Amino acid sequence: MQVYAGCALPEEYLYHLEFDVWVRLEPDGGARLGMTDVAQTLCGRLVSVSFQKRPGDRIRRGRTLVVIESAKWVGPFRSPLSGEVLEINEAAFRQDIAIANRDPYGAGWLMRLRPDALEDERHQLLDGVSAYPLVSERIERERISCMRCAE
Repeated sequence: MQVYAGCALPEEYLYHLEFDVWVRLEPDGGARLGMTDVAQTLCGRLVSVSFQKRPGDRIRRGRTLVVIESAKWVGPFRSPLSGEVLEINEAAFRQDIAIANRDPYGAGWLMRLRPDALEDERHQLLDGVSAYPLVSERIERERISCMRCAE
């Protein structure tokens, strides 16, 4: 895992940098999605996560999957891929609203999709090695220092 100014970026994940979203392709053909460490830091401690889509719903790339609210920001979590929603992580956020603040690349995932245009949309995602210099440049430019919420 690469880390810059406290901001983690797992090399094995894919990233849509404009949306601040990570993607982990799974062996069953699904794709697990979550917010990056930079995104959770810029948001601050989450206060509300409103899932706009449910399992079985179809989604197009760029559409809102979740509305995220913190004390300093309200905004969309947009999908970097088109496909069918397989699973949402609503129960984890009900139990611990700050789960993405503590573990953005693990337990704080937001949604699983079955991509249906991965071959066409894959070019908009960067692997962790390619994303790292762009993310570290943004961290420098915006003076971001990633922090995780304490228990």
